[in-house]
Amino acid sequence: MEPNSIRRSLLGAGLLGAGTLFGKLFPANAFAQSPDLSKSNQKGMDMSQSGMVHGGNMMVGDVDSTKNGFDPRKMLTDWDGGKVSQLSNGQTLREYNIVVKEKEIEIAPGIKYPAWTYNGRVPGPTIRVTEGDRVRINFKNSGSHPHTIHFHGIHSARQDGIAGTLEAFPEMEVTYEFEAKPFGCHLYHCHSVPFKRHMHKGMYGAFIVDPDPQKHPEQQAVAKSRQLGTPENANWQEFLMVMNAFDTNFDEKNEVYAINTIPFEFMKRPIRVERDRPIRIYLINVVEFDPLNSFHLHANFFDFYDHGTTLTPTHRIIDTVSMIQAQRGILEFSFKDFEAGNYMFHAHQSEFLELGWMAAFEVMA
Repeated sequence: MEPNSIRRSLLGAGLLGAGTLFGKLFPANAFAQSPDLSKSNQKGMDMSQSGMVHGGNMMVGDVDSTKNGFDPRKMLTDWDGGKVSQLSNGQTLREYNIVVKEKEIEIAPGIKYPAWTYNGRVPGPTIRVTEGDRVRINFKNSGSHPHTIHFHGIHSARQDGIAGTLEAFPEMEVTYEFEAKPFGCHLYHCHSVPFKRHMHKGMYGAFIVDPDPQKHPEQQAVAKSRQLGTPENANWQEFLMVMNAFDTNFDEKNEVYAINTIPFEFMKRPIRVERDRPIRIYLINVVEFDPLNSFHLHANFFDFYDHGTTLTPTHRIIDTVSMIQAQRGILEFSFKDFEAGNYMFHAHQSEFLELGWMAAFEVMA
């Protein structure tokens, strides 16, 4: 039996046993060219309520986001600017309280996972600051294992958050403090050992540093469009997407793949976007065990900023990008002049797609 078949067999046995069903539920209104699409949209139908065509799988049922304490849809835009004050030197201070909690979460309908979390959610809070801000993290470990926060960015060795450096043992509190740089789309995660165990248990989150327009006079307009709170930024439709996966039977292979933890969430209920406003996606790959993940957009192309650390694209007019673990980037594109409808996006590893990493935008006229 091929390895992928083995994984699917295990998945089927495990998930079906826990009450989740897979069905051929690739709905008719998944396709922009469907003649019935406009009627479906007008009625506000979601994909889980629509008709079926052959060609795809989806899980039956929904995850209880209220019981989980986090919602993958809200995670798309729930930027956390922290508690803001000003230091005596005029520098902006952004302060955060992050607590480690061991918590059982529902990662697919009826499937519970014993996660380790930052503030009770997977991924952790989306920390968003401006280049040059002072960032202070008050970190408490309420779990039963040692934990850290390692920020991808530029900082001193004393602030690196690796095992033995600002590592918090159970019930211990430590404080991280550093200047936010460079601007871009970054990641934070636990760096205690064993590293892969802390990662696949859910201890990661997004760290977005907006460029300071004053520091980039030659590209000030672009920098303003990235800085949260500016009129230029308000014109954009921005979303955070963390590509993650879960090993539900602890065989060091993933059985569920997702954006923001819940598989198929954005296929069942596509992300609504306005056709005439540009779209920006902060994309991060934290999938453990699989060496590569990817993002593929249907019927359109995008510009890509690798790590988000440039104000000009590092790749132009592409429709697929691959990422190793911890790689991230910013995607920019528009559906201007497109017909209204649902446009898929997904991993272009077919196994990932069939196990949950499948989604769509609903483009509104």
